[in-house]
Amino acid sequence: MSTKIPFRADQVGSLLRPQKLKDARAAHEAGDLDAAGLKAVEDACIRDAVAHQERAGLKAVTDGEFRRSWWHFDFLAGLEGVELVKGEKSIQFTGVKTRSESPAITGKVDFGDHYMLDHFRFLKEVATVTPKMTIPSPSVLHFRGGRKAISKDVYPDLDAFFADTAEAYAKAVKGFYDAGCRYLQFDDTVWAYLCSEKEMQAARERGDNPDGLQEVYADMINHALKAKPADMTITTHVCRGNFRSSWISEGGYEPVAETLLSKINYDGYFLEYDSDRAGGFEPLRFLPKGDKRVVLGLITSKSGDLESRGDVLARIEEAQKYAPLDQFCLSPQCGFASTEEGNILTEEQQWKKLEFIVDIAKEVWGEI
Repeated sequence: MSTKIPFRADQVGSLLRPQKLKDARAAHEAGDLDAAGLKAVEDACIRDAVAHQERAGLKAVTDGEFRRSWWHFDFLAGLEGVELVKGEKSIQFTGVKTRSESPAITGKVDFGDHYMLDHFRFLKEVATVTPKMTIPSPSVLHFRGGRKAISKDVYPDLDAFFADTAEAYAKAVKGFYDAGCRYLQFDDTVWAYLCSEKEMQAARERGDNPDGLQEVYADMINHALKAKPADMTITTHVCRGNFRSSWISEGGYEPVAETLLSKINYDGYFLEYDSDRAGGFEPLRFLPKGDKRVVLGLITSKSGDLESRGDVLARIEEAQKYAPLDQFCLSPQCGFASTEEGNILTEEQQWKKLEFIVDIAKEVWGEI
């Protein structure tokens, strides 16, 4: 078994919420279940999910993001200076729209005693393999809301906002490390948006200039990563949007690949490659030779249909034209439930996909 992270068979993070968890959250929202009652259900469901991941053969397990409604907003709203505003705006996906909630920066951004530190501590307590924590990247706090979501009274100069956010994430890295986390992941939709002319134009229409943001975001992330001790691994997942099996951005990685792969000090990259929306493997030529790994997201989390084994093996072989096999791993292209609503497949199909990934990893690399 490999001890290097990311593992040959890995996963992005979120899992479909069991029905009893959905029922408990609804009861809590309605005032029929108190916070302690909800936590008890969450704890039980997380224990079950961790056990199921371990039975599937995964060497890194998550809490499925079971205590969250959103993959990103729940964490961002726990930062100092950030509030989650309801009724402001929703996010438009292909053919479907989210409920109306969005983060607003109303004070100086900082990381304090964030409640998700306790989320990780519980996961670490119940896992017998490596516990993995997922949080949104610092770039996510800026891109979609842009200048309009950031108080001009607090931040008349965006450079100060970028600097404070980068430092807050450096504190987050240290906070999770001190809580026992050795595998942290920054989930990030922004790099995919920067590959989409449609999303770039949308940024311009809301008054932002996306030109030059690659360098800004790279500096922010690298500042945060400087706080990483040597025995901690930090990866990123580049997402094209994942809500009820739909997506937002389209376009290959070519516009951002050199910056993302060569200039940001991540240890690994989870890249979506489950459809032609992601383009070809050619941008992988920018992956530096050495220890960095790319986790090929060849197994879709957007449907329950199991991929052809032969097709997956052929895709892995194709990727080797641009980087060595030893620098690759395998995973689903995204989580199974980036929001509590979840994608359109069953829990049984979800587990079969994760078991399938483990099985293929054993065949290709002789390890998981």
